[in-house]
Amino acid sequence: MTTATEQFAEQLSATTLLRFATAGSVDDGKSTLVGRLLHDSKSVLTDQLEAVEHASRTRGKDAPDLALLTDGLRAEREQGITIDVAYRYFATGRRRFILADTPGHVQYTRNMVTGASTAELAVVLVDARNGVVEQTRRHAAVAALLRVPHVVLAVNKMDLVDYAEPVFASIATEFIAYAESLGVPEVTAIPISALVGDNVVEPSAHMDWYGGPTVLEHLETVPVSHDLADCPARLPVQYVIRPQSAEHPDYRGYAGQIASGVLRVGDAVTVLPSGRTSTVEAIDALGQGVSVAWAPQSVTVRLSDDIDVSRGDLIAPTASAPDVTRDVEATVCHVADRPLTVGQRVLLKHTTRTVKAIVKDIPSRLTLADLSQHPEPGELVANDIGRVVVRTAEPLALDAYADSRRTGSFLLIDPADGTTLTAGMAGTAFAENAQHAAEAAAGAPDDEGWDF
Repeated sequence: MTTATEQFAEQLSATTLLRFATAGSVDDGKSTLVGRLLHDSKSVLTDQLEAVEHASRTRGKDAPDLALLTDGLRAEREQGITIDVAYRYFATGRRRFILADTPGHVQYTRNMVTGASTAELAVVLVDARNGVVEQTRRHAAVAALLRVPHVVLAVNKMDLVDYAEPVFASIATEFIAYAESLGVPEVTAIPISALVGDNVVEPSAHMDWYGGPTVLEHLETVPVSHDLADCPARLPVQYVIRPQSAEHPDYRGYAGQIASGVLRVGDAVTVLPSGRTSTVEAIDALGQGVSVAWAPQSVTVRLSDDIDVSRGDLIAPTASAPDVTRDVEATVCHVADRPLTVGQRVLLKHTTRTVKAIVKDIPSRLTLADLSQHPEPGELVANDIGRVVVRTAEPLALDAYADSRRTGSFLLIDPADGTTLTAGMAGTAFAENAQHAAEAAAGAPDDEGWDF
């Protein structure tokens, strides 16, 4: 008879889903690569291909422009650039994929944060004629910031440099050295031509000097990270269930999606931020009682003690509960057009909990060209990456982002209109050589209702 642990291991080994994002500078051929992947892996419906062929003929092209498979907005087609994050779902015989095609223009770097925030692999494209440029470094920095475990360097348009191995080798050496300085754990470099199809799905006949995998082969075989299961258990409470029925008059369950780890009946747990302790009495999943549940399952947990638990609370094992704090130090990427300034009043959303907060300090802003820090910039503008210190009105149970991408991340929101301002990663997100230079937090002006 298999144990719950063995069943859990079998469930993980059967996982075949890979979330990945693409990134690259404007005109590096990113959308063409995505289109080629979809087309050559037989993941394009007939009507979709017909629509692309018609649009291509309208634009005076002899062959189908595969980039149109992802550039769906009218403004994107007119300008020939990707603006919004385009999600595509496809599958091969070996794995299922969720692909986020992110914009390449510097103006839309913030969109890459959205696309790569849940990715387990990032494909960074480089034009073989241009090599590593500032936007390439920016995308590598974002991938490192978001702790994407696998990075693929796709050196595109090799057909335009006569498939020269020295060109590929020089670009790969430069990029890998830069990525390593950021703390990126793994880089796989692949020479391709997305337009022609070299090394995208099928091996290239023009680059016999390359003996590695094609892009699709690597996507199908790269180990899928199971960090959600390896982390300590975290259950952000989304809803308190109190059904009014004669069958279960005293039922009280705490529902939510397990953000990480494994919960078992009998586990000693702590409810944060209150610090009250109890024991998991029962776990309900899909209306059935189970003895064990794991991320990312949605479950209802019942506790053995009648304690105060509400939406926004976090249920965690007592032995590995996160720290509770009102002072949040984080690396952030600013995504709004309006700047983030010292003293600004914001809302901080962490998992299912939203609290008032004040930006107490912005110690530094990252210069991506050389990873240096610009101290005390005073504000962050759209696409800036920097350090912030935030003081919250109520305590939060935060993990370090390096330990958990789910419970170590948060959003800063404008309380006036609900606009998302900043995506934050709690704790230290970069390697030591890219850490901020200034740590001291300065005070912010007091104001009634916001004096924390």
